[in-house]
Amino acid sequence: MRGLTEEQQYAEECREALRRMVSGARENVVVGEDTWGDRYTAERLGFYLKTLARDLAEEGDSPPYFGLIRYGGEAGEHGGQTYYLGRRHISDAIGRPPMVIDWRAPVSATFYRASPTGPRGLATRRRFGWSGNTLTSFEDEQLGSARPELSEFGSELVRREIERARVGPMRDIVATIQPEQDEVVRTELEVSVCVQGAPGTGKTAVGLHRAAYLLYAHRGRLQRNGVLVLGPNRAFLHYISAVLPTLGEVDVNQTTVEEMLTAPGSGRFVVRATDSDAAAVVKHDVRMAEIIRRALYERISRPEQAIVVPDSSYKWRVTEHEFAEMVADARAEATAYLIGRERVIARVVASLQRQAEARGQNCNGVWLRKMARAATPAVDAVWPAVKAEEILAEILGERDLLSRAADGLLSSEEQDAIAWPRPAKAKTARWTVADAVLLDEVSALLERGETYGHVIVDEAQDLSPMQCRAIARRSEHGSITVLGDLAQGTTPWAAHTWTEQLTHLGKPDAELVALTTGYRVPASVVELANRLLTALPVEVPQTRSFRTDGQLTITLSSDIEAAVRRALPHEGSIGVIAADHRIPDLTDALKAAGIETVTPDGDGRVAVVPAGLAKGLEYDHVIAVEPAEIVEAEPQGLNRLYVTLTRAVSRLDVLHTRPLPKELAPAQH
Repeated sequence: MRGLTEEQQYAEECREALRRMVSGARENVVVGEDTWGDRYTAERLGFYLKTLARDLAEEGDSPPYFGLIRYGGEAGEHGGQTYYLGRRHISDAIGRPPMVIDWRAPVSATFYRASPTGPRGLATRRRFGWSGNTLTSFEDEQLGSARPELSEFGSELVRREIERARVGPMRDIVATIQPEQDEVVRTELEVSVCVQGAPGTGKTAVGLHRAAYLLYAHRGRLQRNGVLVLGPNRAFLHYISAVLPTLGEVDVNQTTVEEMLTAPGSGRFVVRATDSDAAAVVKHDVRMAEIIRRALYERISRPEQAIVVPDSSYKWRVTEHEFAEMVADARAEATAYLIGRERVIARVVASLQRQAEARGQNCNGVWLRKMARAATPAVDAVWPAVKAEEILAEILGERDLLSRAADGLLSSEEQDAIAWPRPAKAKTARWTVADAVLLDEVSALLERGETYGHVIVDEAQDLSPMQCRAIARRSEHGSITVLGDLAQGTTPWAAHTWTEQLTHLGKPDAELVALTTGYRVPASVVELANRLLTALPVEVPQTRSFRTDGQLTITLSSDIEAAVRRALPHEGSIGVIAADHRIPDLTDALKAAGIETVTPDGDGRVAVVPAGLAKGLEYDHVIAVEPAEIVEAEPQGLNRLYVTLTRAVSRLDVLHTRPLPKELAPAQH
């Protein structure tokens, strides 16, 4: 085994090999542009080479490896072998063993899953400590010995990395992935997984690392269909934006559910209004799916006359009975409304063609298109062509239609909540954000949309049944990773059980995994937050903290400036979290005091964060302002307070002038 000086020298050799890989990839791009072959082959080769060059170049100056494993002599094909593990594969020459193995390679799993009681053939596991890009130390576990030097969870380097101050966006966790996390990361593509993760358990990082792993293990399949990552808001996406690129994956679509449904340039509609709380709750209810289906399919009627098409000296005919059978069969078979309509037209034309060919006529392409145009008006009369926006505008704007479609599903009060005061055209309608999910439902009934090979959805407990259906359609032929915490559900339609939510997501048989060890939230903070769990309408296991550091203070004060100034000498980020309506005043007060602040999606030392946007974020020092106000601000206020308290990864400072919620009463000083 190498000593520190030799390891430092090897690290420099790896960096030099990586520089040669980048240079070679860039040179190959130039060569690839002049490659002989058909246009498609040349384009695909060029795309691959440019992507490789880009990915390698984005590795930057990060450490070339973070760990090493050495197998004992009786470990089969790996006996006596030593492997360095890093964020990406590094090789110094074609045909030679790699200098560094990608953390996603099968052999790398042993690094994460071996333990003193289950060494998995390893004799030694070495972890490296880095200061910036300089190798400063290493730590060995003699796993094959009778008395391992380090116990499980006893690695000082792991502990130091986990407790390191959080500055900037979320980092990858390849050097600190724990065995239960690795089990989720390496779950096979065909398997859908639901991770119930308590605060600080790394569920978001696990989901992102699973995306990177699947793209490594199943790149061919996933490049065809893609990977979609859905987060709760734009601030959250900014926070996680750096993780996948550092893992070598940049071609992943990361967006929010709202943006997925109202993508700029979609041409569907412009949000011009805001729903009442009552209307939003109804629109997100799963009953709306059946209402929309009824309203759409009631447009299909039974034919009342035959189709007669003149053709030179002939007249071809489809009888009323034949026409009705075609409509009924297409309706029974079709997976989408417009597909069924096209099948009716195709079958009418086929019937006309059989009649013409029986008379010896040559039915070429021009003739078939002519017959299709001639038959379309008759089909329109019984199976009209429609647009999604028009259908939804009629449902919401025509009370008679809504009443028929909602009969037995919505009460008159619920119908009143969503009905427009007067009819409106689709182009001028005052659409709301909730209308987007209804429009997506209509669009899916009309024709099939795009699907992904894998979908990862974070904060899934907050999804409405209708949002779940929209996601399910995009993962119909692929798998899904569901990440969330029922205790952090804060929307009016937040899930109370994963069984119900997974059914809406189209994956009722997904594996359910619970992560309960908090690696980012200190024990003192976890203990305080856990007191809220008994008051929440969900059943989740309590969190236990991996960390013994951290600081909790509860102060009877309203002096935000003083609290921020006490936090500034400490390393790391500061999040001032308060009820949403408090944010403008807090921002102004800190600005007047000469303290520069940023919004949750900004890059700065002190962020002023509405409690409604805190989910998924983390700060080294959290100043939670007036918990009672956070609880009172919304029906799910206790859940929101639970989220707020668990954003702290080093220190939590609770400021209040009003009595604390009774669930926190034991913590009063």
